[in-house]
Amino acid sequence: MTLDQLPIGKPGKITAVKGEGALRGRLLDMGLIPRTTVVVRKVAPMGDPIELNLRGYELTLRLDDAKEIVVEAEQPAGKE
Repeated sequence: MTLDQLPIGKPGKITAVKGEGALRGRLLDMGLIPRTTVVVRKVAPMGDPIELNLRGYELTLRLDDAKEIVVEAEQPAGKE
């Protein structure tokens, strides 16, 4: 799934960052790199943008950019 599809409050692990050129570089520079755990905290009233928590900080991201980030939903500890 992509980051825009991750349910609010459910952690996910980034598996790939798509996109090309400056967009991909900007996403990576913001800390959205593979193997990073990310949680969607809030969604704006009209659905765009979304607020994320990763690496101890909050990040607001447009849905078009979130669609370029592939995530895998993480299982809660002890639920495997």
